[in-house]
Amino acid sequence: MDADRPAMTSASSATLPPWPRACPDSGASATLKSVNADFCVTELPLQLPGGTGEHLWLDVEKDGANTAFVAQELAEAAGVQALDVGYAGLKDRHAITRQWFSIYLPKGTAGGETPDLTRLQHPEFKVLAQRRHVKKLRPGDLLGNRFRIVLRDVRGGPGTTQAIEANLAAVAALGVPNYFGAQRFGFDGGNVALGRAMLAREIRVRNPKKKGLYLSAVRSFVFNEVLAQRIRQGLWGQTLPGDVLDAAGDPTGPLWGRGRVATTDAAQALENSVAERHAALCHGLEFAGLDQARRALVARPADLAWQWLQADQLLLSFALPAGTYATSVLDEIVHTTEPERHGGSEATPEAEA
Repeated sequence: MDADRPAMTSASSATLPPWPRACPDSGASATLKSVNADFCVTELPLQLPGGTGEHLWLDVEKDGANTAFVAQELAEAAGVQALDVGYAGLKDRHAITRQWFSIYLPKGTAGGETPDLTRLQHPEFKVLAQRRHVKKLRPGDLLGNRFRIVLRDVRGGPGTTQAIEANLAAVAALGVPNYFGAQRFGFDGGNVALGRAMLAREIRVRNPKKKGLYLSAVRSFVFNEVLAQRIRQGLWGQTLPGDVLDAAGDPTGPLWGRGRVATTDAAQALENSVAERHAALCHGLEFAGLDQARRALVARPADLAWQWLQADQLLLSFALPAGTYATSVLDEIVHTTEPERHGGSEATPEAEA
């Protein structure tokens, strides 16, 4: 069966396991993204444009638009192909987000002048500034993102406020499990199921982007399973013998692929036990040509602050490095739900990072 066709088999239906959290359950629930302004994201770029070069960089604020749509609109406004537009990361649609785009414009317009795209009028985005630079923006060219999030309708039993604040203090001190977010796995975990079927040769995937999406989902699933196993065994916040540490001194987990795992001793035994449980997935990732890599098991939000706007409204602000998810922070604090929408959020490898 060809997975590029719209019709899906039962392989597209899956539910992700309830991966454990580090903090005690606060018993609280809240509504996330009641309005776009409740979820504000500002991209932290690796560098700023220098003022000269063949690429025009644009500082763009989006309100209710996804990144790919804005990129297409900018390409049309500049009179270039969509491939000439670059960006560092995909941002959530149901939010107000600020990020950089680049357009390859070596000679400006046909008349030789650089277009002033700050004059572009669109109800869902605006170009705040533009400046030339020597290189194109590519995926991953960012330090991270800064978040400003309002949680509404915060509910719970007696002591809920104290439980929420205790978890926030723990997150500030110890960080959060660096799980890949639900965006990585598709609706109801369907990308993992499709990846599993693809690796088992039950379906064919001809589209390279879809193939990459499914492989990424499977790889992320195995990583989350390793992290979950450590938390279930009471190892959160601990370093095991044989761990591979990152620059911050925190343990890392495997992004599965070809080659031997880098850990030894107890850490390797734990990772191998998870790999044995998901042997078909790990073998499939190896044969797909992916190499072993590592990812931090801990995400540490910077400058975490919170404020009660009302008794049932909580404002959070923090920054996260590239590749980490704001949902990993929120999940340690409250159970969140979003209003039902027909469009949904853009499901991407790094949708919140």
